[in-house]
Amino acid sequence: MRPVSDKVKPLHDPFRLEGRVAVLEALKAGRAVDKLWLAEGSDGVRHLASLAKEAGAVVTICDRRKLDAMSQTGAHQGVIAAVSPVAYADLDDILQRAADKGEDPLIVALDGIQDPHNLGAIIRTAEAAGAHGLILPERRSATLTAAAAKAAAGALEYLPVCRVGNLGQTLRKLKDRGLWLYAADMGGDSCYNVDMKGPAVLVVGAEGEGVGRLVGELCDRRVSIPTQGNIPSLNASVAAAILLFEIRRQRGL
Repeated sequence: MRPVSDKVKPLHDPFRLEGRVAVLEALKAGRAVDKLWLAEGSDGVRHLASLAKEAGAVVTICDRRKLDAMSQTGAHQGVIAAVSPVAYADLDDILQRAADKGEDPLIVALDGIQDPHNLGAIIRTAEAAGAHGLILPERRSATLTAAAAKAAAGALEYLPVCRVGNLGQTLRKLKDRGLWLYAADMGGDSCYNVDMKGPAVLVVGAEGEGVGRLVGELCDRRVSIPTQGNIPSLNASVAAAILLFEIRRQRGL
């Protein structure tokens, strides 16, 4: 099998996670946590403190105002952790993950998603829908910041993310490997009338602009979500969720 090579690049270090769910899932997944800050008087964080101490982390109880000053998201829920950087996955690792499960690959590729909250929400949905990984371009894209990690609500610990220099070239490689490319597009065919059961890449573009022209021309089909209201388009993360679970339904999962 011909390898599909992409450089593995770590996130900026140090990296901080914010929010109870994101920190809890990081600890459960065995990710190295160097230090955990908990707001004094916060309810329901004893379990986090216990897990962090078992993992060898330094646990500090401090005034909530200190966490407010440290926070990048503005919604830390009284919990911030300094964690080891997450390495971006190699594309071959994502394909092997599908092979190990005996499943046709299901990959999400993002084209122009620049809102970290949308990125995190899509990661969360992709993991829940059983996708095997996500592809993120280096340019014109949100990155795995604290805000994205918090929106992902722990899914970042379980869903491999591959960051690539050229999304178009990567998609061509996947086509060569037998995967079909489906672009989310309001002008496309109804997703309920398109067979998406085989090896698939769901390409999701930015709100307003959608999938770029060059990337769109690479795709095998354009699929849409029929709507009945006055608003013709959906938030990118909501559209991704509907399409991913339609693929899951078609696969009988």
